[in-house]
Amino acid sequence: MSHISRQIHLLRYPSGLPSPSDFTLAEVALPPLSDGEVEVSNQWLSVDPYMRGRMSLAKSYVPPFALNSALDGGAVGTVVASRHPDFAIGDKVSSMQGWRDRFIAPGAALTRLPASSLPPQRFLGALGMPGMTAWVGLHKIARLQAGETVLVSAASGAVGSMVVQLAKLAGARVIGSTGSADKVAALEALGIDGVINYKTTQDLAGELARLAPEGIHVYFENVGGAMLEAALDHMVVNGRIVMCGLIDQYNGAGQGGPGNLSQIIRKRLTMQGLIVFDHWQHYGDFLAEVTPAFEQGQLQASETVYEGLAQAPAAFIGLFEGRNTGKMLIKLD
Repeated sequence: MSHISRQIHLLRYPSGLPSPSDFTLAEVALPPLSDGEVEVSNQWLSVDPYMRGRMSLAKSYVPPFALNSALDGGAVGTVVASRHPDFAIGDKVSSMQGWRDRFIAPGAALTRLPASSLPPQRFLGALGMPGMTAWVGLHKIARLQAGETVLVSAASGAVGSMVVQLAKLAGARVIGSTGSADKVAALEALGIDGVINYKTTQDLAGELARLAPEGIHVYFENVGGAMLEAALDHMVVNGRIVMCGLIDQYNGAGQGGPGNLSQIIRKRLTMQGLIVFDHWQHYGDFLAEVTPAFEQGQLQASETVYEGLAQAPAAFIGLFEGRNTGKMLIKLD
């Protein structure tokens, strides 16, 4: 008997900030299982800023989403039928077959979740791509050393909140920027050394000078715009900038490049872009290091959860309106 898959489809490529009318909820009949295939019922879906880049025909490191088809995204679900020898009914798996409640895929498209006492959705956030991004940026690109000062923008987001905690765990002094009093409080609860509320601060450069009088060794960039310009002025000689994201520009409304790029030359700065999938061979090392820290209570995971598949577009738009603290997730029935 075939099952129905409820899916979020993209109707058009948005101009500027996406709107709910750019998406639709569709129902698609699934075909019978073939040899080597698995049917999965999703319980958790990931919502990520990078998905905005795929809602455009502009050339990028990943192809654009196809219109009138289910959007791909990270997901965690349970195997409900299998014709693959490596997967049994009841197995918990992760995949990139998100933004739908049920799907059929080859076994190669699935990853069995590691045995853990932690909630399964953790492998979409702090123990998934966002956490891995933070770990790679700090340890593989920036080569963070104990005693250094780290600045991270969008510090209360899924990646940023992990940067804060992993940097503190490594013995760094950490400063973050965020956009609300509640998010400032959440970061202070994580033990951050200083926070800038960029929506209420009139002088970013002055705040950075106050919070990091000896300069910034590592800047973990998630936003761009005015914060990048201020950070460049306060980097130490031979400082490192990890370019993870520029969410300020994703919807076409952000500022142009900073006017002080000459600081890169004057201070001999290193600025490197980060695409986490280039480093996925280290994922096992990341899990081996970070999972015990969660199990022992050394690290915390913040989540913002929307209920129901139909809420996926609203959750996605909410990323660009600052509605999430930590990882943005969809919980399915």
